[in-house]
Amino acid sequence: MSAIALTTGSLTAAFNEVPGRFPVPEDGRTYFGIQLDSEFDKVGAYAARLGATPALYGRYVNFPLSAYDEGLISQEVQDLADHHSSLMLTIEPRKDLSAVTPQSLTDLTRDLTAWNRKGVPVMVRFGHEMNGSWYPWAQQPAAYIEKFRRVAAAVHKAPASAMLWSPNEGGGYPFEGGPHGVQPGSPDFQVLDTNHDGKLTMDDDPYSPYWPGDDAVDWVGLSVYHFGNSYPWGENIIPEPGKLAGKISGTYTSGYVDETVLPDFYATYAAGHHKPFAISETGAFYNTSRSDGAPSLAIKEAWWNQLFDPGLQARFPQLKLAVWFEFSKQENQPGNPVVDWRTTTDPQIRDAFTRALPSRFATAPLK
Repeated sequence: MSAIALTTGSLTAAFNEVPGRFPVPEDGRTYFGIQLDSEFDKVGAYAARLGATPALYGRYVNFPLSAYDEGLISQEVQDLADHHSSLMLTIEPRKDLSAVTPQSLTDLTRDLTAWNRKGVPVMVRFGHEMNGSWYPWAQQPAAYIEKFRRVAAAVHKAPASAMLWSPNEGGGYPFEGGPHGVQPGSPDFQVLDTNHDGKLTMDDDPYSPYWPGDDAVDWVGLSVYHFGNSYPWGENIIPEPGKLAGKISGTYTSGYVDETVLPDFYATYAAGHHKPFAISETGAFYNTSRSDGAPSLAIKEAWWNQLFDPGLQARFPQLKLAVWFEFSKQENQPGNPVVDWRTTTDPQIRDAFTRALPSRFATAPLK
């Protein structure tokens, strides 16, 4: 095996070309990442607002990649190389899982290899939130696992790319009413009915039926957001203390919901499988159409204070990446509200966020 040197600041590493290699920060440190709305925002523009370059930028893309998308990502990879950062590539088979073909996988390996050789490690998040009901690849455990493993084999052929397995946190599972929920009586339903009571509820395990196997997974992660206190979402409400940790560990309860039946994701998949853990997406809901309720700064600050709390790192020592969702977008929720998840576009919120961002959250490059 040959060696490749990555001079990407916080990700500086020299290592053999081995499967799934993506640098992991040292003990007590966590990469700070950002899911950036690449249609309206740029790597350098975000870094200028923050006053630092995140260790990782996230991008969503349809799979298989079109020539147009390959070109856009290649341009962004050059920006990431210039800023000494890395890429989380969330690949979405928006048609359905049949989009994963031998040719699409060959092309993926080729693209990842080219991007890695520019000095940019890539974390590939395939078919995220597969336990939800809102994506075409959702709640199809057998097909999902087969395709994830095929994607992993292709990704592991690249010199500095790794696989992230990333469900949605299980509060509200099985997320009834979504357009891609499993059909009762189907073979997939039988697999997902983990307690064999003939129903699909939050009493069923929302994670294990989708687990692709240790050899295919390099990092494990969760999407964990504050949407509010109870469905339907819409009010601007400050998150209660301990909510983020409770969502990760299956211990969250409030005056509105009790989710303590859920498994402890961190204990099972990060500690139990000896994998680095990522909060793959996070943010706090602020409905821009509402003038009542808590202000945006108060909501977001309460959430990022939980994320940045040293106690969170102590409780989840394998937390190695946290990625803020820097989007303002219409959400598919009752009333279709425009939700502003961002922390760097409003000067007051940006200044508070940059003051709060702790030094142990590694940006690029490390000094």
